[in-house]
Amino acid sequence: MYTFSNKLKTFSFILIILGVLGVGYGFMTSHKSLEEVKIMLAEEASAHHGDTEEASHAVVESHGTSEEGNHASPADAHHDDEHAEHVMHQISNRPWSALYVAAFFFMMIALGILAFYAIQFASQAGWSPVLFRVMEGITAYLLPGALIVLGIALASGTIGHYNLFVWMDPEVVAHDKLIQGKSGFLNIGWFAVRGIIFIAGWSLYRHFARKFSIAQDSADDISNFKKTFRISAAFLVFFIYTESMMSWDWIMSVDPHWFSTLFGWYVFASMFVSGITVLALMIIYLKSRNYLEFVNENHLHDVAKFMFAFSIFWTYLWFSQFMLIWYSNIPEEVTYFVTRFEDYQLPFLGMVVMNFVFPILMLMNADYKRIPWFVVMAGLVILAGHYIDIFVMIMPATVGDRWFIGIPEISSILLFAGLFIFIVFTALTKAPLLPKGNPLIKESKDFHY
Repeated sequence: MYTFSNKLKTFSFILIILGVLGVGYGFMTSHKSLEEVKIMLAEEASAHHGDTEEASHAVVESHGTSEEGNHASPADAHHDDEHAEHVMHQISNRPWSALYVAAFFFMMIALGILAFYAIQFASQAGWSPVLFRVMEGITAYLLPGALIVLGIALASGTIGHYNLFVWMDPEVVAHDKLIQGKSGFLNIGWFAVRGIIFIAGWSLYRHFARKFSIAQDSADDISNFKKTFRISAAFLVFFIYTESMMSWDWIMSVDPHWFSTLFGWYVFASMFVSGITVLALMIIYLKSRNYLEFVNENHLHDVAKFMFAFSIFWTYLWFSQFMLIWYSNIPEEVTYFVTRFEDYQLPFLGMVVMNFVFPILMLMNADYKRIPWFVVMAGLVILAGHYIDIFVMIMPATVGDRWFIGIPEISSILLFAGLFIFIVFTALTKAPLLPKGNPLIKESKDFHY
């Protein structure tokens, strides 16, 4: 049995506390008055032009005390006010967005592993049963993690000021015919209902698969294994549909004017490779603590192969989406990438290096996949790259060019990392790490090339 060490438990609590404090700070400092925003914009404009005298003049204008400002046309003044209000809203969106990106990132790790777990059972893979209990530990985070994501999304449109999804704002919908046309699907009631259906389906599968897995340890036959096989096959059909719809609802609808027909696959690739990467890191950690003695370098090699393969698959989907939209050059589609090239060029292109170039250089060699520290190094870069991927999907639509990776973003990562560690490693203590009743366990323990 695994024992959750006090050091690791304390570490998880420290991460949660630091995260809560930083997130609170982010929310407290995100409220700026219209006048403060006008002054900030005037100072930014002046700094951009490098003229201090113009800055003072612009600041005075923002208060309406300048003689020249008094002669400004009403249309210009109205436009300035609208722009300042827009920027004020973007600034207030930032802590919500930072929290949402981190919450979704850790939730998708658990969901990716749940799909991987179901695939192993449905395909009756012989190499992976020794890793099942680690996978079950990771998927323990799915229910609380998904509820948190849905809760943040709904709260941003109720107690918040429509901080994530513009289609939740009745004023925006009233003046936007395109969103009105999608209102049968994009409305807060159906959004909540769909989210609950997604989470319920995923969690029920996880509950029964875990229950049958533990029951199989003391069973005299393989009936529990057969039950898991059947529900895994059914779950994968449910997962294909709900994962796609979830990606439309929880990510793509932050920009309801844009859509991509392969977006569900793109998000799936990101969650799958992130989940498998965390699985590899946990295997290495547990082996270093003298657990999982039945897991050998061949298992690590195969997990690292999945990391490598799905990094390539993610890149294929990234390029397919980008190339087809760029080539067709349809205005309502291409704006998605124009925004990211103009305001997010470093993270947008940087994540391609982190999620494709780095893994292909690090993990192409078969021998490197068996070296723990090599896999850890590649894994940390892959996880950082896929966090940035989610960041670049969400932030342009919510905060525009007001993005920065600072206290709200880092604190949100710490908060959910701490929660993830606590829930996952607590779940590992609830059952033996070796699913000895699995009929394929001997094949898995003896796995070699």
